[in-house]
Order: sequence, then structure tokens, then C-alpha cells
Amino acid sequence: STTTKSKKRVGRGYGSGVGGHTCRRGAKGDKARGKTKLTFDGSKIKKSWVKRTPFLRGKHRLISHQTIINFNLDQLNGWFKNGDKVNHKSLAKVTHLPLSQLTTKSVKILSNGEIKKSLIIDQVMLSQKAKEKIIKAGGRVN
Repeated sequence: STTTKSKKRVGRGYGSGVGGHTCRRGAKGDKARGKTKLTFDGSKIKKSWVKRTPFLRGKHRLISHQTIINFNLDQLNGWFKNGDKVNHKSLAKVTHLPLSQLTTKSVKILSNGEIKKSLIIDQVMLSQKAKEKIIKAGGRVN
């Protein structure tokens, strides 16, 4: 026995139970005859499909959506040894992300988790709490 039911075959005569004259398409019109355009909207003019699509000109298209790649302190704890330097190059090495991706997008270290190693943070953004935790653990921020 199978777990999925086979699809109902529509329009194969009156005996099938799902067939006959209109076979679930209603009475008349383009929808029953099967030639409605995708963009067809009836008699609505103001709220037409074209009006609802955004304009492809202007300043909104040119806004660069800057994304920030976040790392947490507990991640740094697992990746680095005591006294290691944390910068774009070292992060690219341990995370296996391309260096170009880390340099073009912003990298930020957040304060989730505890840091037990003294690390040297170099040219990487930090949250205020993360900075405090790193300095408390004996690390440095350049």
C-alpha cells in the first residue's frame, strides 16, 4: 500500500465523478475555456498589476544594503588560542569564508558567551559589552 493518494483525473466522463460537462471550471468565460492572461485584472484600472509593481527607477534601487557579519565571543573562544590576533585575515582562515567577503562587508564581534582567552582584536568592530569582556579577560583592542 502507498502512503500518497493518486491525483484525481478530471474531465474523463460523467462516470468518473469528477468529469463531464464543465469538470470543475464553472460555467462560461475565459477561465472555463482556459485562455486567461496572467496579467488579466478584469475592469480594474487603478489597481492593475502594472500599478502594483514597484517602479524600477530612482533612489531606492541605488541604496546599498550593507550587511554585517556577526561573530560571538564563545565562537572566538573555540577558534583562537591565548594571545592570538583576531583580524579579517585570521577570521577568514578559521571560518573558511573568503577574505574578500569579510573585507567588503562589515565584521562585528558581539558579546554572547564568555571569553576565557586573552586575544588581540585588530581592526574589527566590537559591541561595547564585548569590548569590556575582552579587556576583562586580559585581551587588547587596537
